[in-house]
Amino acid sequence: MLPSSSTRLLAASRLHALTTSRIRGLATVSAANPAHSYKVVVIGGGSAGMAVTAQLALDALFRKGTRKDILMIDPSDVHYYQPLWTFVGAGLKQMKESERPMGQLVPKQAEWLKDRVSRIDPAANIVTTGSNRQIKYEYLVVAPGIKLDFEKIPGLVESLGKDGVTSNYAVQSVEKTSEFLKAFKGGNAIFTQPATPIKCAGAPQKIAYLAEELFRTRGLRPQTNVRFHTGMGKIFAIDKYAAPLTEICASRNIAVHLFSNLIALRPDAKQAVFRDVSPTASAGKETIVDYDFIHVTPPMSAPPFIRQSGLGNADGWVDVDKETTQHVKYPNVYALGDASSLPTSKTAAAAAAESAVTTHNLLRAIKNGTGPAAAYGGYTSCPLITGKGKLILAEFSGYTGKPQETFFYDQSKESALSYALTANIIPSLYWEGQVKGLWKGPGVVRRITNPFDS
Repeated sequence: MLPSSSTRLLAASRLHALTTSRIRGLATVSAANPAHSYKVVVIGGGSAGMAVTAQLALDALFRKGTRKDILMIDPSDVHYYQPLWTFVGAGLKQMKESERPMGQLVPKQAEWLKDRVSRIDPAANIVTTGSNRQIKYEYLVVAPGIKLDFEKIPGLVESLGKDGVTSNYAVQSVEKTSEFLKAFKGGNAIFTQPATPIKCAGAPQKIAYLAEELFRTRGLRPQTNVRFHTGMGKIFAIDKYAAPLTEICASRNIAVHLFSNLIALRPDAKQAVFRDVSPTASAGKETIVDYDFIHVTPPMSAPPFIRQSGLGNADGWVDVDKETTQHVKYPNVYALGDASSLPTSKTAAAAAAESAVTTHNLLRAIKNGTGPAAAYGGYTSCPLITGKGKLILAEFSGYTGKPQETFFYDQSKESALSYALTANIIPSLYWEGQVKGLWKGPGVVRRITNPFDS
């Protein structure tokens, strides 16, 4: 699952432990510089915003002088590498492996303002925060992540983390997933994916595969129905990977229900209500399914301040050129990551590739460069865990739909190597590379590891 700065539901005990036990080395939270004005303001400290902040800080332009001219705005004390949450929810990794104090990651050339953004005035180049602070900028990078709309499913907010209702997308319930799976005794185990765009689109089904494997290991499979309900019309967007995933579901008796969108929970009766969203005569029909365990992926949307600030397209995403990541109306505004309009899957891998393009083009504009602009081609990746030690490593362009695989073997087949890379190597690349501005995706590596396909 794709990391982002939008997941804010922090358990008080975890937050206290992180911020007190690791206080040494934390960056000082900014009060904004005396002029309340910065060369670059970055909204969001998730995988996209942190990568751009770090890459800017490495440039000579921002390493000179004493004034810190980069401001990153994010309200969270903790930065999460959310792709690990599937492993955490399945009991394969610990939550602490997915988190770092935000202050330890902010580069010394930048300041961090611990606040939320409430409004942007792109005509006046002003960002207003939740504490009513006004910050002026010359250039703006918008990467606030995606909004998780748990409240749009009646019955979900009050039941999340209770009586078998969980979600690996929420920090306060991801460990409950493992707890509930271990306590499961049989019955209906349901996994959902909404009809809206979401971050890490493979995550809703990854936990289904791991749960089904756990049920088999514990001898519960004969008395368990595993159901995957998705509001989408395909199990995965890219056919090369959809075909083996469909075969896996058939061979393991995982019932796949396409165009089946969760619209409500009835926690007192332990029932889930689904609506048919297919383009057929049955559209609108509702079906009620009893559940003993249910993993819910909530609908998602762009943060409201984007549309309210006049930066959004018709669907609310920051409206940018899909190649340059530059705003279509305001040339000093760039956007990347989950809140952008870039038409590709919203993943941490996409954020890495996007960050290189955004930073290059932003620095080019700041320095009045004359060289060519960098172009993003839609690269993204979705590691699809199908069991302990087994993984399909989907890599492709969301623009063309064509695979862009880093390695020489067929990544659409279940692989122990792909699993090891995802579980152990890629997290290290993230912590030691991406959030430090050093890892910008596998494009250069691919020329060596898969030269003929490149």
